[in-house]
Order: sequence, then C-alpha cells, then structure tokens
Amino acid sequence: MSDGIVNAPTSVFFGVVAASGLALCARRARDELDERTVPLAGLVAAFIFAVQMVNFPILPGVSGHLLGGALAAILVGPYTGALCIAIVLIVQSLLFADGGVSALGTNITNMALIGVTAGYVTAVSVAAALRRTHN
Repeated sequence: MSDGIVNAPTSVFFGVVAASGLALCARRARDELDERTVPLAGLVAAFIFAVQMVNFPILPGVSGHLLGGALAAILVGPYTGALCIAIVLIVQSLLFADGGVSALGTNITNMALIGVTAGYVTAVSVAAALRRTHN
C-alpha cells in the first residue's frame, strides 16, 4: 500500500498496532534465536526482500507481490519471521519508495503480523493433520 491510500487517523492507529506487535515479537524472538537461526533469519529476510521487489499492479497505488510470511515463520519461527518481514518492509519503504511511509504501519500489520500469524497457524495445522493421518 502506498502513501495516501489510508487517512491519517487510520495510519496512526495501524502504526501503534504495528509498533506494539513488533515490540512483542522482539521480546519473544529471543527464545527462537540461536546460533543456527540468526544467520538463517538474515538469509530469509534477504530472499523475501528480493522476491518482494517483483510487483504487479492491482489498483492505482496498490501492488501485489509475494508476501513470504509463511516461509519466514516456518524457517525461523513466527516472532523472528514477523521481524524479518517488518525489516524488509521498512527498507523497501525508506530506500525504494515501495509502500509509503505513512502506510508503513498498515503494511507491517497486514504482511508482517497478520500474514506471518496466518501462515504459521496454517502450517502448524497442516503438519498436525498430516501427523494424525500417518499414525
């Protein structure tokens, strides 16, 4: 989502939601990070950054692209995965003007917090169902 898609009160609201969610993720990511996952988190963020740079237009000011939240959550855990996606979105917004600064909170909420959570819950549910069918 680019600048101007959401009004100022909505932008501020989602900025607070995103900051609160990322603060929780930063605290919880300490339990997920170890010697193996720290470099993997960097690789995940770099890969998702590269594939998210390929955009296709949906509406004026809105583009679609691979989100990568489920992949990040599966590889490095949901909290670290959300931080990886948020970092990608911040870099894209500030350095490449891909997604607006005023829409950053909305984009982080949609893609990093909700996207990662939905992807992780789905992956865990599918894995549990597959385990039940094989036992």
